[in-house]
Amino acid sequence: MARAGEDSHRRLKSAKKRKASSQRWLERQLNDPYVKRAREEDYRSRAAFKLIELDDRFGLVKGAKRVVDLGIAPGGWAQVVRRRAPRAAIVGIDILETEAIEGVEILLMDFMDDAAPAALTAALDGPPDLVMSDMAANTVGHKQTDHLRTMALVEAAAWFAVEVLEEGGSFIAKGFAGGTDKDLLDLLKKHFKMVKHAKPPASRKGSSEWYVIAQGFKGRLD
Repeated sequence: MARAGEDSHRRLKSAKKRKASSQRWLERQLNDPYVKRAREEDYRSRAAFKLIELDDRFGLVKGAKRVVDLGIAPGGWAQVVRRRAPRAAIVGIDILETEAIEGVEILLMDFMDDAAPAALTAALDGPPDLVMSDMAANTVGHKQTDHLRTMALVEAAAWFAVEVLEEGGSFIAKGFAGGTDKDLLDLLKKHFKMVKHAKPPASRKGSSEWYVIAQGFKGRLD
């Protein structure tokens, strides 16, 4: 508890060898209410609340039977699904090792690997009714390049969803603000009854991330 006269906003004392960027990140983590809630509610990351807020608004998770989680690490989104749709079968994939989650099958492989789509569908007893993607490409520090790399992942996730979803199913994916997503939106509008963008309150104000939500999959079109 802060003593009288202390700044109520927690701050870290700068270590001599700590970079300024690391200092800012640590201060932001300490003062982030979603980080605190994640610890209190036993979620692996604050990102869990982004899905919770989007689900409260769009009803993506409740009633789901089979779910694919692309970019599952560290597992926050899968935890949300386990709690909100406890009977759902869930399979996730990531190039990063992810600690086991009860009731979730986790594939340690690159989603862009040619073998990944078949491995994901083989892990489910039937077509998924929800495909989620929180994937983002590793940044190289060049804004346009980073955006293009991440949008390539989002488009790959969208094509996967179009190929595997059950009729009536939903797709959600993280992207970043920028001008090269027309092809993605055209694809989704062709195959889904409703397509919207949303930025949940849990997304940091300074972040350029947004989420695309597509619902009411029409089925594979000839």
